[in-house]
Amino acid sequence: MLQLGDEIALFSVVFAFVLLGTRSPIWSTALTACLYAFLIMFRFPQVPTSQARQVLRPAKNAASGGVSLVAHRGGGHDAPENTMAAIREAHKNGATGVELDLEFTSDGVPILMHDETVDRTTNGSGPLTQLSFSGLGKLDAAAKHRLSDKFQGEKVPTLQEAVEECIKLQLTIYFDVKGHPDEAAAALKEMYQKHPVLYNTSIVCSFEPKVIYRMRQADPEVVTALTHRPWSLSRLGDGTLRFSSLWKHHCMQVLDVILDWAHHHLLWNLCGVSAFLVQKNFISLDYVQYWAQRGVEVVGWTVNTAEEKQYYQEILNVNYITDSLLENCDPHY
Repeated sequence: MLQLGDEIALFSVVFAFVLLGTRSPIWSTALTACLYAFLIMFRFPQVPTSQARQVLRPAKNAASGGVSLVAHRGGGHDAPENTMAAIREAHKNGATGVELDLEFTSDGVPILMHDETVDRTTNGSGPLTQLSFSGLGKLDAAAKHRLSDKFQGEKVPTLQEAVEECIKLQLTIYFDVKGHPDEAAAALKEMYQKHPVLYNTSIVCSFEPKVIYRMRQADPEVVTALTHRPWSLSRLGDGTLRFSSLWKHHCMQVLDVILDWAHHHLLWNLCGVSAFLVQKNFISLDYVQYWAQRGVEVVGWTVNTAEEKQYYQEILNVNYITDSLLENCDPHY
Protein backbone atom coordinates (compact mmCIF):
# COMPACT_ATOMS: atom_id res chain seq x y z
CA MET A 1 0.00 0.00 0.00
CA LEU A 2 1.16 3.55 -0.69
CA GLN A 3 2.64 5.41 2.26
CA LEU A 4 1.11 8.81 3.01
CA GLY A 5 4.31 10.47 1.78
CA ASP A 6 4.11 8.51 -1.48
CA GLU A 7 0.52 9.62 -2.04
CA ILE A 8 1.34 13.26 -1.46
CA ALA A 9 4.40 13.12 -3.74
CA LEU A 10 2.65 11.22 -6.52
CA PHE A 11 -0.52 13.26 -6.77
CA SER A 12 1.20 16.59 -6.08
CA VAL A 13 3.60 16.05 -8.98
CA VAL A 14 0.79 15.01 -11.31
CA PHE A 15 -1.32 17.99 -10.28
CA ALA A 16 1.60 20.42 -10.73
CA PHE A 17 2.54 19.09 -14.18
CA VAL A 18 -1.02 19.19 -15.47
CA LEU A 19 -1.51 22.66 -14.01
CA LEU A 20 1.64 23.92 -15.75
CA GLY A 21 0.47 22.42 -19.03
CA THR A 22 -3.18 23.44 -18.93
CA ARG A 23 -3.19 26.39 -16.49
CA SER A 24 -6.55 25.03 -15.36
CA PRO A 25 -7.11 23.99 -11.72
CA ILE A 26 -10.25 22.16 -12.80
CA TRP A 27 -8.44 20.02 -15.37
CA SER A 28 -5.57 19.42 -12.96
CA THR A 29 -7.92 18.25 -10.24
CA ALA A 30 -9.92 16.07 -12.64
CA LEU A 31 -6.89 14.32 -14.14
CA THR A 32 -5.30 13.78 -10.73
CA ALA A 33 -8.55 12.27 -9.51
CA CYS A 34 -8.62 10.01 -12.57
CA LEU A 35 -5.12 8.75 -11.74
CA TYR A 36 -6.19 8.04 -8.18
CA ALA A 37 -9.24 6.13 -9.42
CA PHE A 38 -7.07 4.22 -11.89
CA LEU A 39 -4.73 3.10 -9.11
CA ILE A 40 -7.60 2.04 -6.88
CA MET A 41 -9.28 0.05 -9.67
CA PHE A 42 -6.34 -1.55 -11.44
CA ARG A 43 -3.46 -1.97 -9.00
CA PHE A 44 -2.58 -5.41 -7.65
CA PRO A 45 -2.06 -5.87 -3.91
CA GLN A 46 1.19 -7.43 -2.75
CA VAL A 47 1.06 -11.15 -2.02
CA PRO A 48 0.90 -11.98 1.71
CA THR A 49 4.06 -11.03 3.58
CA SER A 50 4.45 -14.60 4.86
CA GLN A 51 4.55 -15.96 1.30
CA ALA A 52 7.01 -13.31 0.09
CA ARG A 53 9.25 -14.03 3.05
CA GLN A 54 9.30 -17.76 2.26
CA VAL A 55 10.61 -16.87 -1.20
CA LEU A 56 13.00 -14.06 -0.27
CA ARG A 57 14.08 -15.17 3.21
CA PRO A 58 13.69 -18.97 3.31
CA ALA A 59 14.69 -20.84 6.46
CA LYS A 60 17.51 -22.58 4.58
CA ASN A 61 19.37 -19.24 4.51
CA ALA A 62 20.20 -19.40 8.22
CA ALA A 63 23.83 -20.26 7.46
CA SER A 64 24.20 -16.97 5.55
CA GLY A 65 22.46 -14.82 8.16
CA GLY A 66 19.16 -15.00 6.33
CA VAL A 67 20.59 -13.52 3.14
CA SER A 68 19.97 -15.32 -0.15
CA LEU A 69 23.04 -15.91 -2.35
CA VAL A 70 21.61 -16.01 -5.87
CA ALA A 71 23.70 -17.27 -8.80
CA HIS A 72 23.30 -14.88 -11.75
CA ARG A 73 22.19 -16.85 -14.82
CA GLY A 74 23.02 -19.89 -12.72
CA GLY A 75 26.49 -18.52 -11.99
CA GLY A 76 27.85 -17.63 -15.42
CA HIS A 77 31.45 -17.33 -14.22
CA ASP A 78 31.56 -20.81 -12.70
CA ALA A 79 29.72 -22.67 -15.48
CA PRO A 80 28.04 -21.90 -18.84
CA GLU A 81 25.21 -19.48 -18.06
CA ASN A 82 21.58 -20.61 -18.10
CA THR A 83 22.40 -24.31 -18.36
CA MET A 84 21.69 -27.38 -16.25
CA ALA A 85 25.40 -27.51 -15.45
CA ALA A 86 25.22 -23.96 -14.07
CA ILE A 87 22.27 -24.85 -11.84
CA ARG A 88 24.06 -27.91 -10.47
CA GLU A 89 27.35 -26.06 -9.96
CA ALA A 90 25.53 -23.22 -8.18
CA HIS A 91 23.98 -25.69 -5.76
CA LYS A 92 27.29 -27.46 -5.21
CA ASN A 93 29.03 -24.12 -4.54
CA GLY A 94 26.57 -22.99 -1.89
CA ALA A 95 24.01 -20.84 -3.71
CA THR A 96 20.58 -20.67 -2.10
CA GLY A 97 18.98 -19.55 -5.36
CA VAL A 98 19.53 -19.08 -9.08
CA GLU A 99 18.51 -16.30 -11.45
CA LEU A 100 17.45 -17.73 -14.82
CA ASP A 101 16.53 -15.93 -18.06
CA LEU A 102 13.42 -16.90 -19.99
CA GLU A 103 13.30 -16.78 -23.79
CA PHE A 104 11.46 -18.60 -26.59
CA THR A 105 12.44 -20.52 -29.71
CA SER A 106 10.81 -19.87 -33.08
CA ASP A 107 8.35 -22.72 -32.41
CA GLY A 108 7.36 -21.27 -29.03
CA VAL A 109 9.31 -23.53 -26.68
CA PRO A 110 10.25 -21.70 -23.43
CA ILE A 111 13.99 -22.05 -22.84
CA LEU A 112 16.80 -20.54 -20.78
CA MET A 113 18.67 -17.85 -22.72
CA HIS A 114 19.65 -14.27 -21.91
CA ASP A 115 20.18 -12.84 -25.39
CA GLU A 116 17.84 -12.70 -28.35
CA THR A 117 20.56 -14.41 -30.41
CA VAL A 118 22.71 -17.47 -29.74
CA ASP A 119 25.96 -15.89 -30.94
CA ARG A 120 27.50 -14.89 -27.60
CA THR A 121 27.11 -18.16 -25.70
CA THR A 122 26.96 -20.99 -28.25
CA ASN A 123 28.76 -22.21 -31.36
CA GLY A 124 25.78 -21.14 -33.47
CA SER A 125 24.60 -17.82 -34.82
CA GLY A 126 21.37 -16.01 -35.52
CA PRO A 127 18.27 -14.85 -33.64
CA LEU A 128 16.11 -17.19 -31.59
CA THR A 129 13.16 -16.15 -33.75
CA GLN A 130 14.76 -18.16 -36.56
CA LEU A 131 15.76 -21.21 -34.52
CA SER A 132 13.45 -24.08 -33.67
CA PHE A 133 13.99 -26.06 -30.50
CA SER A 134 15.34 -29.02 -32.49
CA GLY A 135 17.85 -26.71 -34.18
CA LEU A 136 18.84 -25.22 -30.85
CA GLY A 137 19.49 -28.71 -29.53
CA LYS A 138 22.39 -29.12 -31.97
CA LEU A 139 24.34 -26.23 -30.43
CA ASP A 140 26.98 -26.34 -27.68
CA ALA A 141 25.94 -23.94 -24.92
CA ALA A 142 29.46 -24.10 -23.41
CA ALA A 143 31.33 -23.21 -26.60
CA LYS A 144 32.19 -19.60 -25.59
CA HIS A 145 32.65 -20.19 -21.87
CA ARG A 146 36.07 -19.89 -20.20
CA LEU A 147 35.65 -23.50 -18.96
CA SER A 148 34.37 -24.83 -22.26
CA ASP A 149 36.55 -27.96 -22.10
CA LYS A 150 35.04 -28.95 -18.75
CA PHE A 151 31.46 -28.43 -19.89
CA GLN A 152 31.78 -29.34 -23.56
CA GLY A 153 28.50 -30.37 -25.19
CA GLU A 154 26.22 -28.68 -22.65
CA LYS A 155 22.78 -28.02 -24.13
CA VAL A 156 20.35 -25.11 -23.85
CA PRO A 157 17.68 -26.42 -21.45
CA THR A 158 13.94 -25.95 -21.56
CA LEU A 159 12.20 -24.00 -18.81
CA GLN A 160 10.58 -27.25 -17.68
CA GLU A 161 13.92 -29.03 -17.29
CA ALA A 162 15.42 -26.14 -15.35
CA VAL A 163 12.43 -25.81 -13.01
CA GLU A 164 12.42 -29.53 -12.20
CA GLU A 165 16.14 -29.46 -11.43
CA CYS A 166 15.82 -26.42 -9.16
CA ILE A 167 12.93 -28.03 -7.27
CA LYS A 168 14.97 -31.20 -6.86
CA LEU A 169 17.94 -29.21 -5.49
CA GLN A 170 15.68 -26.95 -3.37
CA LEU A 171 16.94 -23.79 -5.02
CA THR A 172 14.92 -20.57 -5.01
CA ILE A 173 14.32 -19.43 -8.60
CA TYR A 174 14.46 -15.81 -9.80
CA PHE A 175 12.78 -15.94 -13.22
CA ASP A 176 14.13 -12.98 -15.22
CA VAL A 177 11.83 -12.09 -18.11
CA LYS A 178 13.21 -9.69 -20.74
CA GLY A 179 10.09 -9.39 -22.89
CA HIS A 180 7.26 -11.38 -24.51
CA PRO A 181 4.85 -10.49 -21.67
CA ASP A 182 1.93 -12.59 -22.89
CA GLU A 183 3.98 -15.65 -23.83
CA ALA A 184 6.05 -15.46 -20.66
CA ALA A 185 3.02 -15.08 -18.41
CA ALA A 186 1.34 -18.08 -20.05
CA ALA A 187 4.46 -20.26 -19.83
CA LEU A 188 5.14 -19.35 -16.21
CA LYS A 189 1.50 -19.77 -15.19
CA GLU A 190 1.67 -23.30 -16.60
CA MET A 191 4.81 -23.98 -14.55
CA TYR A 192 3.16 -22.74 -11.35
CA GLN A 193 0.07 -24.85 -11.97
CA LYS A 194 2.20 -27.90 -12.70
CA HIS A 195 4.53 -27.29 -9.73
CA PRO A 196 2.62 -25.47 -6.92
CA VAL A 197 5.76 -25.50 -4.77
CA LEU A 198 6.96 -22.60 -6.94
CA TYR A 199 4.54 -20.21 -5.22
CA ASN A 200 6.76 -20.35 -2.13
CA THR A 201 10.12 -20.91 -3.83
CA SER A 202 10.28 -18.53 -6.81
CA ILE A 203 9.85 -14.93 -7.94
CA VAL A 204 9.22 -13.41 -11.38
CA CYS A 205 11.38 -10.34 -12.16
CA SER A 206 11.63 -7.94 -15.10
CA PHE A 207 12.90 -4.53 -16.18
CA GLU A 208 9.60 -4.13 -18.02
CA PRO A 209 6.62 -3.23 -15.78
CA LYS A 210 4.28 -4.58 -18.47
CA VAL A 211 5.74 -8.07 -17.98
CA ILE A 212 5.12 -7.97 -14.22
CA TYR A 213 1.63 -6.53 -14.59
CA ARG A 214 0.75 -9.22 -17.14
CA MET A 215 2.11 -11.90 -14.79
CA ARG A 216 -0.07 -10.60 -11.94
CA GLN A 217 -3.06 -10.64 -14.30
CA ALA A 218 -2.33 -14.23 -15.29
CA ASP A 219 -1.75 -15.37 -11.70
CA PRO A 220 -2.02 -12.84 -8.85
CA GLU A 221 -0.61 -15.35 -6.35
CA VAL A 222 2.89 -15.23 -7.86
CA VAL A 223 5.58 -13.26 -6.02
CA THR A 224 7.02 -10.59 -8.33
CA ALA A 225 9.75 -7.95 -8.50
CA LEU A 226 10.69 -4.99 -10.68
CA THR A 227 14.30 -4.65 -11.82
CA HIS A 228 15.83 -1.21 -12.16
CA ARG A 229 19.10 0.60 -12.84
CA PRO A 230 19.03 4.39 -12.51
CA TRP A 231 20.19 6.29 -15.63
CA SER A 232 19.83 3.15 -17.75
CA LEU A 233 18.40 5.06 -20.73
CA SER A 234 21.21 7.63 -20.96
CA ARG A 235 24.23 5.67 -19.72
CA LEU A 236 25.69 2.19 -20.02
CA GLY A 237 26.26 0.11 -16.91
CA ASP A 238 29.83 1.34 -16.43
CA GLY A 239 28.68 4.97 -16.50
CA THR A 240 29.74 5.88 -20.03
CA LEU A 241 27.32 7.83 -22.20
CA ARG A 242 24.98 5.69 -24.28
CA PHE A 243 24.67 8.34 -27.04
CA SER A 244 27.33 10.60 -28.57
CA SER A 245 24.75 13.26 -29.44
CA LEU A 246 24.41 15.69 -26.51
CA TRP A 247 20.79 16.62 -27.23
CA LYS A 248 19.80 12.97 -27.37
CA HIS A 249 21.74 12.29 -24.16
CA HIS A 250 19.94 15.09 -22.33
CA CYS A 251 16.56 13.92 -23.62
CA MET A 252 17.30 10.45 -22.30
CA GLN A 253 18.36 11.93 -18.96
CA VAL A 254 14.96 13.57 -18.63
CA LEU A 255 13.29 10.25 -19.42
CA ASP A 256 15.57 8.56 -16.87
CA VAL A 257 14.35 10.94 -14.16
CA ILE A 258 10.73 10.26 -15.09
CA LEU A 259 11.28 6.50 -15.18
CA ASP A 260 13.07 6.51 -11.83
CA TRP A 261 10.27 8.57 -10.27
CA ALA A 262 7.65 6.23 -11.74
CA HIS A 263 9.40 3.14 -10.35
CA HIS A 264 9.61 4.59 -6.85
CA HIS A 265 6.19 6.24 -6.65
CA LEU A 266 3.82 4.49 -9.07
CA LEU A 267 4.86 1.30 -10.83
CA TRP A 268 5.82 -0.75 -7.77
CA ASN A 269 2.42 -0.06 -6.27
CA LEU A 270 0.49 -0.64 -9.49
CA CYS A 271 2.14 -4.05 -9.96
CA GLY A 272 2.08 -4.95 -6.25
CA VAL A 273 5.68 -6.18 -6.22
CA SER A 274 7.33 -7.78 -3.20
CA ALA A 275 10.93 -6.97 -4.17
CA PHE A 276 12.95 -4.38 -6.04
CA LEU A 277 16.11 -5.59 -7.84
CA VAL A 278 18.60 -2.73 -8.12
CA GLN A 279 22.11 -2.37 -9.54
CA LYS A 280 24.48 -2.66 -6.57
CA ASN A 281 26.04 0.82 -6.81
CA PHE A 282 22.76 2.52 -5.91
CA ILE A 283 21.95 0.65 -2.69
CA SER A 284 22.52 2.02 0.82
CA LEU A 285 21.09 1.46 4.29
CA ASP A 286 18.71 4.39 3.77
CA TYR A 287 17.58 2.94 0.45
CA VAL A 288 16.90 -0.46 2.02
CA GLN A 289 14.89 1.26 4.75
CA TYR A 290 12.92 3.28 2.18
CA TRP A 291 11.62 0.08 0.59
CA ALA A 292 11.24 -1.80 3.89
CA GLN A 293 8.67 0.83 4.95
CA ARG A 294 6.66 -0.18 1.89
CA GLY A 295 6.90 -3.91 2.54
CA VAL A 296 9.35 -4.38 -0.32
CA GLU A 297 12.68 -6.26 -0.13
CA VAL A 298 15.77 -4.92 -1.92
CA VAL A 299 17.97 -7.32 -3.91
CA GLY A 300 21.34 -6.16 -5.26
CA TRP A 301 22.95 -7.12 -8.57
CA THR A 302 25.59 -8.03 -9.63
CA VAL A 303 27.78 -8.41 -6.51
CA ASN A 304 31.05 -9.98 -7.64
CA THR A 305 33.78 -9.35 -5.02
CA ALA A 306 34.31 -10.74 -1.53
CA GLU A 307 34.25 -7.23 -0.03
CA GLU A 308 30.93 -6.41 -1.67
CA LYS A 309 29.41 -9.69 -0.56
CA GLN A 310 30.49 -9.08 3.02
CA TYR A 311 28.96 -5.60 2.90
CA TYR A 312 25.66 -6.92 1.55
CA GLN A 313 25.55 -9.78 4.00
CA GLU A 314 26.72 -8.13 7.22
CA ILE A 315 25.89 -4.43 6.84
CA LEU A 316 22.94 -4.18 4.46
CA ASN A 317 21.55 -7.65 5.24
CA VAL A 318 19.89 -7.93 1.83
CA ASN A 319 19.87 -10.63 -0.83
CA TYR A 320 22.35 -10.34 -3.68
CA ILE A 321 22.89 -11.80 -7.12
CA THR A 322 26.42 -12.82 -8.13
CA ASP A 323 28.23 -14.29 -11.13
CA SER A 324 30.43 -16.52 -8.97
CA LEU A 325 30.14 -18.35 -5.68
CA LEU A 326 33.83 -19.26 -5.74
CA GLU A 327 35.95 -16.20 -6.49
CA ASN A 328 36.08 -12.53 -7.39
CA CYS A 329 35.19 -11.82 -11.00
CA ASP A 330 34.78 -8.86 -13.32
CA PRO A 331 31.99 -6.32 -12.79
CA HIS A 332 28.75 -7.17 -14.58
CA TYR A 333 26.22 -4.46 -15.33
